[in-house]
Amino acid sequence: MNKALPVAVATTSIHGWMKRHPAAILITAIILSVWVAIQTGAVPASLDDWKIILSSRDQPLTGGAYVLWNLRLPRILLALLIGAALGLSGALTQGLFRNPLADPGLLGVSSGAACMAALTIVILAETDLGIPFAWRYWLLPVSAFAGAIGICLILDYVARWITANSITGLLLTGIALNAIAAAFIGLCTYLANDEQLRNLTFWTMGSMAGANWLLVITLALFLLIALWRVMHLIQSMNALALGEATAAHVGIDVRHLRTHIIILVALLNGFAVAWCGMIGFIGLVAPHIIRTIVGPDQRYVAPLSMLAGGLLLLLADTAARTIVIPAEIPVGIFTALLGAPFFLMLLTTTRHKGS
Repeated sequence: MNKALPVAVATTSIHGWMKRHPAAILITAIILSVWVAIQTGAVPASLDDWKIILSSRDQPLTGGAYVLWNLRLPRILLALLIGAALGLSGALTQGLFRNPLADPGLLGVSSGAACMAALTIVILAETDLGIPFAWRYWLLPVSAFAGAIGICLILDYVARWITANSITGLLLTGIALNAIAAAFIGLCTYLANDEQLRNLTFWTMGSMAGANWLLVITLALFLLIALWRVMHLIQSMNALALGEATAAHVGIDVRHLRTHIIILVALLNGFAVAWCGMIGFIGLVAPHIIRTIVGPDQRYVAPLSMLAGGLLLLLADTAARTIVIPAEIPVGIFTALLGAPFFLMLLTTTRHKGS
């Protein structure tokens, strides 16, 4: 009897079960990861802290209860939401380019946000604009978000002007804009003093340290609206997967669809980068994992990529804030350590399929 046969049958059975119940698996993994994230940290969470939170009315929280409610829980939820935004933007980008190696960063959105953030940290910090102190907290994220939207508008205009209705031309335009934004970031890095350079370096590596309940609620509402809009584009994106010509033959306005997807990717990525800095590979890895399980149908890939992205970023952030307690490592380092080997494995698999 072939001993490898039972193993192959078991592997096929597990894969089939995962294919039938991917949402249940991801939600269970997220619940377990949230529980671990709550329990770990510089200040341990206890049952008494929960009792204080639940019984507290107008009394200010202190000690472990304060850390749990005002710092740890918003950060955990923000990691889930930012990961979901990156996962959804990755699914949209890969669907637009019909390529599992496509990443939202190819459109230049992240670079545009980073460019404006660098200009804000290095140049605007040295000028007296008369901005009230209470508004300065919003200056960096608003500038980064404006940079993401600005690069999106430039990308769509230039791509239409140079290579109308060509998704390949859109990709090449994004690469060119990435290079221009990188040049400005390099110039800001050269002009920065020691403190600015440290702030810029830490920001470009990503962090969830700025989490608060207002930001969590805002991002949750924004994601619900974005997902609702994406679900209206699902059928058109599935048609686009057959090719631009085929999609046009069945009545899809490819140019209009492309513009909608670019705007959604810019909003999702821009919001994430504006508040948490540069976080790579989540938008690449999450949708590809989902696609290998459930196939290319965007009805499943888009929402499940949100769950997978949230799970991956939560795991990375938990590691970032607990490995060197009480210090914190930028979360972008852990997403790179997670994503780079996967990316190499993906390239190897693609090469073997092509040979």
